[in-house]
Amino acid sequence: PLLASAHENGCICLWNIQGNLLKELLPFSKYPSVPLTALCTDSSTKILLAGSKEGYIMQWSIASFLEDPQSSKNQIKEELCWSAHSAEIVDLFHEEEKNVVVTASIDGSVRVWQAMNGYYLGYFGQPRKFELSNISWLILPYDVNNFPTIIKEESTHMEKKSEYPLVLDCDR
Repeated sequence: PLLASAHENGCICLWNIQGNLLKELLPFSKYPSVPLTALCTDSSTKILLAGSKEGYIMQWSIASFLEDPQSSKNQIKEELCWSAHSAEIVDLFHEEEKNVVVTASIDGSVRVWQAMNGYYLGYFGQPRKFELSNISWLILPYDVNNFPTIIKEESTHMEKKSEYPLVLDCDR
């Protein structure tokens, strides 16, 4: 068992059930860290999803880390980041059978996204049915102007490093 906690500084902490901190990670982003407001995993706990105060969704692969959290080889890798709403995300969940992510925002909208690539599928209340298969076109909601970012490179700078204060060395 593992507990994940999201924090205002944008950090996600992973804890074991004894209360020991196993890992701290920060989302890989060109934007400054923003408060995280929602977390979820898929039912098999292979991916971790986080929603932010600025409407972004980040997705990590955590399966290899959970197999052996003590091994330094088993890393948590951020795979995907996308702008889902223009306002704070208040809830999200991953529906494995259809492989979609459903997000809810403080603006009152509930949207559906493809889990594997962050493609927008629609919103609850729309007049047409959701098309969940064979998506070959990429559309965005009216209030989002950033396409999903697939993170390919190994990004070890996601892990939060210990911060040390600057020390004045008069001899230097």
